[in-house]
Amino acid sequence: MLIIPGEKRKRAIRVVFYVDEDEAELIKEKMELANIRNREAYIRKMILDGYIVRLDLSDVRKMVQLLSNATSNLNQIAKRANETRSIYESDIKDLQANYELLWEQAEAILRGLAKVRR
Repeated sequence: MLIIPGEKRKRAIRVVFYVDEDEAELIKEKMELANIRNREAYIRKMILDGYIVRLDLSDVRKMVQLLSNATSNLNQIAKRANETRSIYESDIKDLQANYELLWEQAEAILRGLAKVRR
């Protein structure tokens, strides 16, 4: 390790090590998989934590969209019920179907998270 005297840096201790061509290529590939462009940041993260988790949040975005739809439908039904003092059976079935989709999505997310291990 090399300590740089007088440096006004957050990280003033320099760590240097060497890799061969195959190792350098493997580091590059893993950086791309983790979608990290800064090699120092990648190596620091791997040294300190030993792993990097990159989450695919597309299921969460889908669930948020389903939740938004269900909330919108519920608000429309509540408004109609307040105006007409009645609720249509088709509205209730629509809500039930939306909530069923929402729960399926939540369960899929939880199953996916259960697979993430340290």
